[in-house]
Amino acid sequence: MNETQVKTAVITGAAGGIGKELARRLAERKLNLVLVDLKEEAIQQVIQELGLNDSNSLAVAADVSKEEDVQNYVNKAVEKFGTIDYFANNAGIEGPAGLLEEQSVKALDLVYNVNVRGVFLGLHYVIPVMKQQKSGAILNTSSLAGLMGAPGMAPYIMSKHAVIGLTRVAANELAPLGIRVNAVLPGTINTRMMRQIEQNSGSPDEYKKANESATPLGRYGEPEEVAAVMNFLLSDEASFVTASLYTVDGGMVGQ
Repeated sequence: MNETQVKTAVITGAAGGIGKELARRLAERKLNLVLVDLKEEAIQQVIQELGLNDSNSLAVAADVSKEEDVQNYVNKAVEKFGTIDYFANNAGIEGPAGLLEEQSVKALDLVYNVNVRGVFLGLHYVIPVMKQQKSGAILNTSSLAGLMGAPGMAPYIMSKHAVIGLTRVAANELAPLGIRVNAVLPGTINTRMMRQIEQNSGSPDEYKKANESATPLGRYGEPEEVAAVMNFLLSDEASFVTASLYTVDGGMVGQ
């Protein structure tokens, strides 16, 4: 299906590895992009790298765990471009590593505020815009960790399970209106987050080798490989796809 008019996409976590590659894909489709991340300087670097300009992009610094920041990026997107056709609810953090009895409530709250509260708030404020339009597609970023358990990352794994639950609720609520909601579940991907998780393990090289060995395709994925799947889900090509969980994990989920 061909998109016949200029559409607008909002991406949170847009300055991260996967977010930037998704922005690149959507920019190739000539979409208007609202790029959201913690620091405007980082967003501006993405805008410059992708050759975007003031007419087709908007940078909004926001902490997705703060309701006023989320409301602000949604309002600014609508003010500048009139619609939000696609929403990549992508921002997330890994949090500290440690066994359950070592994890603090503070660490749990930190991860949940970004990974769950941030996703909830994004849905809360974007959905009314799409309901008014009677159209739209939403993509939440969960993780392979949303389907599995592993030692040392309880807050992160809990949060990514929660994102799947939010995705299923939203998909069921919005399907009668023709608004689609899906989730992408990356596995081990070559990003800053993965480097940090490796460092948190205490043995980065061994951790990386173990993950590569556990992956049927025998390697880490690249951000652009995740972005390719996200790009599909945020397009009219996926017009009959909703409430789906798309793993991009080199086959780990199949073991």
